[in-house]
Amino acid sequence: MPEGDTVFRTAARLHAALSGKTLTRSDFRVPRYATVDLSGAEVTDTVAYGKHILTRLPEYTVHTHLMMDGEWQIYARGARWRKPGFRARLVLETADVQAVGFDLGIVEVLPHDRESDAIGHLGPDLLGSSWDPALAAANLARDPARPIGLALLDQRVLAGVGNVYRSELCFLRGVHPAVPVADAGDLAAWVDLAHRLLAANRDRAVRITTGDRRPGRNLWVYGRAGRPCLRCGSTVVSGTLGTASDPERVFYHCPSCQRGADR
Repeated sequence: MPEGDTVFRTAARLHAALSGKTLTRSDFRVPRYATVDLSGAEVTDTVAYGKHILTRLPEYTVHTHLMMDGEWQIYARGARWRKPGFRARLVLETADVQAVGFDLGIVEVLPHDRESDAIGHLGPDLLGSSWDPALAAANLARDPARPIGLALLDQRVLAGVGNVYRSELCFLRGVHPAVPVADAGDLAAWVDLAHRLLAANRDRAVRITTGDRRPGRNLWVYGRAGRPCLRCGSTVVSGTLGTASDPERVFYHCPSCQRGADR
């Protein structure tokens, strides 16, 4: 699933391509909105909130979410798409460009005063203008028995961390993802690090948490199972973490660098 930095860049591209322009065609390829026609409306802006994208028109907001496999692509009007048409879920077209949303997990049209239906349940947005670190830390602290690796993925706690950043944050803090929040250390420091990592990567095409841009050395542990830890040389391992209410997801960690790794 795309992380908050990827969604931030996607929204920025949509904003640059569409904002200030009038839609000449909209094509919703989801049954609920198949008859919706937004042609003639001007796009005012597109913003990200966590992993959600909000494209705003004078009366409505088009809410989309990439989920696991979604992607927005921008084309000159009339250009050939790089993906097959059957995978398109939404097309927004102006006089000169087409924005095509492929494999989108969520597509809906909301009146402006109902944007909260889409994002009102979310915690503070790590890359948003209203980022509130104190509230994010308080949200983390609400369930002290919960594994830190599950709390970080909960978008109701703070919005924008995905599986890559979950593994990288836990490595950088020296804590195994299964360690309870109460034992994970200074929560304000966790929140600050999450914010700094996403902010540093929001304009990068390749995500870097190590400070090393070389291929294969840009991430500390994510995707490195069976390979040496870039810090200590121990073998990085993978595992899964989940509960009845938290879907099980793969994580990566160094058993030497992260305390609680025997859990």
